[in-house]
Amino acid sequence: MKVLFISPPNKNMISTNVPSFVEEETGRYPPLGLLYIASYVRKYTEHEITILDAIVEELDYPGIEERVRAIKPDIVGIQTMSFTLIDALLCAKIVKRINKNIPIIFGGPHPTIFSQETINLKEVDYVVVGEGEVTFKELLENINNPKELNGVKGLVYKEDEKIIDTGPREFIKNLDAIPFPARELIPRKEYYSLLAKRTPITTMITSRGCPYRCLFCDRPQLGKKFRARSAENVVDEMEECLRMGIKEILIYDDTFTIDRQRVLDICSEILKRRLKIGWDIRARVDNVDREMLERLKEAGCERIHYGVEASSQRILDILGKGITLEQVKKAFRLTEEAGISTLAYFMFGSPKETEEEIKNSIRLAKELKPDFVHFSLTTPFPATDLYRLGLEEGVLKRDYWREYARNPEKDFIPELWEENLSREKLVTLLKSAYRSFYIRPAYILKELTKVKSLKEFSRKTKAGLRVVKL
Repeated sequence: MKVLFISPPNKNMISTNVPSFVEEETGRYPPLGLLYIASYVRKYTEHEITILDAIVEELDYPGIEERVRAIKPDIVGIQTMSFTLIDALLCAKIVKRINKNIPIIFGGPHPTIFSQETINLKEVDYVVVGEGEVTFKELLENINNPKELNGVKGLVYKEDEKIIDTGPREFIKNLDAIPFPARELIPRKEYYSLLAKRTPITTMITSRGCPYRCLFCDRPQLGKKFRARSAENVVDEMEECLRMGIKEILIYDDTFTIDRQRVLDICSEILKRRLKIGWDIRARVDNVDREMLERLKEAGCERIHYGVEASSQRILDILGKGITLEQVKKAFRLTEEAGISTLAYFMFGSPKETEEEIKNSIRLAKELKPDFVHFSLTTPFPATDLYRLGLEEGVLKRDYWREYARNPEKDFIPELWEENLSREKLVTLLKSAYRSFYIRPAYILKELTKVKSLKEFSRKTKAGLRVVKL
């Protein structure tokens, strides 16, 4: 059976109607979830797998249709997020236009949250809920045997117009048992990041599940229990990436540094094998220390992303961050002393936040001296405690994410948390933050001294021009 996985284009990506400088706009990143499912299916079945990454291949919809016709798939799986739902549906419509009998499977964060709404979209035949590797493989094995489908956990589908929900699947306990993502199926030399010093880059996940309870965040498909791969398994994948010609790895764990000893073990394993590859991580300011940071630097870690979010302890407590401003300042100081670059995340317009507190956050961003900063406006995303709180307190007037899931419209704009400050005021503050941080002679000069190639200079110049135009 020919299985085609599609990572949709972002031509109809939901607009928040505010200036954005998110990571997805500063690089091209592999569709890691699809790569994991593809590798698992290849290992345990004999099916022929193809992956179509529409963004990196710069495909428009006629181009996608041409490719699908050439591949002639028997079944199609489409990566689906709330922000790219319309593009996912347009891809599904293309497949159905070519052959209405080709089964369409949606999987990812959006179908996990809105499984009932998703299965009711006419182009969708099956919904994979949660982690997709085992469920997708069992779906393929039983797709022509409807009597067995009911036993495939993590699946939602229709049978004689009746919705069948098989119930949740247990999370995978032994992540080492999952084969490495099938990067050989994508044009891996085409991926890059503005933040990276080299190309090509790839993304990587060394753990799943985040035990923290931040008000604004939820990853329902990965769960809250921290599950980690062994140090040896992680470094085996790094070594495989090196053999593929990949020069830098962006580790996408929610929090890489939860298990301190595992971090040290990974670093030791990299050093033992003498691997020369750059990598970055996401960490919390309250679970790094001097020894860990020095070890990370020695092992090739070049960049750490920290979620700061606010300059006010009051707001940090409301957001459930579980950190203090003293820990924030100490983590950035120690990271700089260790010689590791930093990226700081800030959010504007959180519950109860005032204009003065936002202006203090801009000042704090400069004080911390990160190499990069990402300012965003607090947006209540589906399934988060922030969204539920907004509905309960009347800050959000209706369950608009569910309405969108039922009836996706191109003009949909997610609401912001406009309790104290209007959207217009928040946008003004956001623009001011970006300009005041990035358009400083000292910052520009510092970044220019780091440039190692003409390609890197070009990428950074384009990014700088985008900031100027905000």
